[in-house]
Amino acid sequence: MVYTRRDVSTLTRSERRRFVAALLELKQRGEYDEFVRMHIDHYVADGEGGLRTAHMAPSFLPWHRRFLLDLETALRRVDDSVTLPYWDWTRNRTTTSVPWTEDLLGGNGRRSDHQVMTGPFAFVHGRWTITEGLTDIEYLTRDFGYPRNPVGLPTARDLDAVLSDPVYDKAPWNSMSSGGFRNRLEGWGRGTGNTSWLTHNRVHRWVGGHMVGGASVNDPVFWLHHAFVDLLWTRWQRRHPDAHYLPAAPPPRGNAQRGRVVARHERMRPWRLTPAQLEDVGHIYRYA
Repeated sequence: MVYTRRDVSTLTRSERRRFVAALLELKQRGEYDEFVRMHIDHYVADGEGGLRTAHMAPSFLPWHRRFLLDLETALRRVDDSVTLPYWDWTRNRTTTSVPWTEDLLGGNGRRSDHQVMTGPFAFVHGRWTITEGLTDIEYLTRDFGYPRNPVGLPTARDLDAVLSDPVYDKAPWNSMSSGGFRNRLEGWGRGTGNTSWLTHNRVHRWVGGHMVGGASVNDPVFWLHHAFVDLLWTRWQRRHPDAHYLPAAPPPRGNAQRGRVVARHERMRPWRLTPAQLEDVGHIYRYA
């Protein structure tokens, strides 16, 4: 049966409670930290050697689509009424709106050390200890808006410009690709500072704390953010029905990206699926 993913702002109190409870149960079982480790392991940057599947590559979108499905499947084993909600950051843009409420994800970190002190994922409750990270910090951190060099959330106008690009991706198939829907949505800009954080990346920077870097899965907002990114891919597909994942074939021999990116019909690690198999998931879920 096809299920529905909804805007987090439309969830009832009961739905919010059940979603949070399912996440906390996965954490208690140790399953949640497996997702954190997996994302860290597959966060491979341009400057590193080897295959890139999760980031700075064409497979950014199908990789995270499958990643979300795996987490959602785990949540539904706990409570089959739960689906992943999405956070539309073009509409819910304040530090006190959803999902930053006491009954959902809690709010910003405190000024001194960015530790989140409110909501069910606050360290003080003893149910959300960071065990898989890039530092030894055990508590969840956030730093809304990055006050040291303030950054704002992307706007609907920003997104319209991204969605208007008719080509899925372009050579050199990495963070330096000029144009192409994938890289514009992932948000690798030129230069330094705020100008280099665009779209998806800018949201990670805006939330701050654990959301910056490969261990970003430690913040549950990761899933709500990426569910919206996944919805944006769906909207792009509807706007450009004849466009498909690129590259269609592996880069030729001698190309610097050969063996470093996944073509449309190649296996996308760590799964045995190809990007082509994840282009249409309408038989699994839909968005409201």
